[in-house]
Amino acid sequence: QVQLAESGGGLVQAGGSLRLSCAASGRTFSNYNMGWSRQAPGKEREFVASIRWTGGTSYADSVKGRFAISRDKSKNTMYLQMNSLKPEDTAVYFCAAGPVGFNYWGQGTQVTVSS
Repeated sequence: QVQLAESGGGLVQAGGSLRLSCAASGRTFSNYNMGWSRQAPGKEREFVASIRWTGGTSYADSVKGRFAISRDKSKNTMYLQMNSLKPEDTAVYFCAAGPVGFNYWGQGTQVTVSS
């Protein structure tokens, strides 16, 4: 059974940092693209960042320069380093994976940034 499990969320003050992790199990994801999305209360889920199986990365304009996505294929784990956090970054963060699009999703981890 394929599973993605996020961790690392929490409460942080504006300007602070958090690192999210996404641990994959049930199969190897080394040849899958992976990514992060987020959903704030009352808003639609939005793309945050992605990392292709080749290592190429993409970011939403709102997080470019502040967030960094990475992966450790040997651990089947993806990370999202979030720096200079802003209150508008408050959301539930979801990780996802798939061979082309995102077929698999985690349950999400809450990130709350206080002003």
